[in-house]
Amino acid sequence: MSDLRALFGIEHPIILGPFGGLSSTALTAAVSAAGGLGSFGLYGYDGDRIRATGAALRAATDRPFAVNIWLPTGDEVEPNPQHAVFAQALHPFYEAVGIDVPARPERYLPALEEQLDAIWEIRPAVLSTVFGVPSAEVVQEAQRRGIRIVGTATTVAEAVALADAGVEAVVATGAEAAGHRVSFLRPAEDSLVGTFALVPQVVDAVDVPVIAAGGIADRRGVAAAFSLGATGVQVGTAFLATAESVATPAHRAAIRATAAEETVLTRAMSGRLARGARNRAVRAIEASGTIAPFPMQNWLTGRFRAAAGEQNLGELQSLWMGQAAPLARHDSAAEVFAELTAGVPRPS
Repeated sequence: MSDLRALFGIEHPIILGPFGGLSSTALTAAVSAAGGLGSFGLYGYDGDRIRATGAALRAATDRPFAVNIWLPTGDEVEPNPQHAVFAQALHPFYEAVGIDVPARPERYLPALEEQLDAIWEIRPAVLSTVFGVPSAEVVQEAQRRGIRIVGTATTVAEAVALADAGVEAVVATGAEAAGHRVSFLRPAEDSLVGTFALVPQVVDAVDVPVIAAGGIADRRGVAAAFSLGATGVQVGTAFLATAESVATPAHRAAIRATAAEETVLTRAMSGRLARGARNRAVRAIEASGTIAPFPMQNWLTGRFRAAAGEQNLGELQSLWMGQAAPLARHDSAAEVFAELTAGVPRPS
């Protein structure tokens, strides 16, 4: 089945990028209600929070929606005595937002099995994954429950691995995209293929629908993606700048004020490579040379980033955005969606 509209039960092949930590029920529901596929990122959510999120999404929309999880890569660190050392290195940021240096938690992330158990219960239309290949058991269980499963690739080899594992569509995400580089076969720094080079090569390499992501924010990007063989697009930054997003006013303002060449790839905020604005926090952490491994760094910076968000201090937040940020010109999800659908080819 090559038509995403039939595959996902949607009217338009437009997918909201799932934001780990920045997803909102309102934005997810708005995109689904418009006839696209709203997505909600479940990074860090335990089972109870996933169930509550599923209930909230069901209450907000009767249309199909997707949820997204991060697959373990095997190099994640558990809480250990080094936590205190890395936490102390970030003391100036905790002080700046008026909170104490956080003590070591029992865990940084919930277990994948706990997340999956809850996902099977809420039964989204689509389960998308990043940072790896879902196991045969996960693919089979999703299919048994009528849940479409989508994988995410940054290289052709990753796309082939995902298709071979039985995913029903592949998101080909170029290096222009916002947020984390979700590479898993090679280091992210060695997997920086641009969207326009990646998409047609993935289309040629796999037999499942390909969804283009990265650098797409208006009708021109959508039309280009389809001309390269994609059957859908996934868009993040343009939606992140809208009123329905939970991005802070400082974050939305930064999206509109940051030139494409001013976004950077950095490990400063999470310990993994991600694209965003180089603000005060990124510059200082990079200059310190002290970055904890993932997910310790993400958990540690998350404490002051959350407080900074509440205080609208953009210089201390993760200002994730892609290189198409200057094209994020609309204030509502409906306006962004209308602009994107204008680029979808009409059936011949």
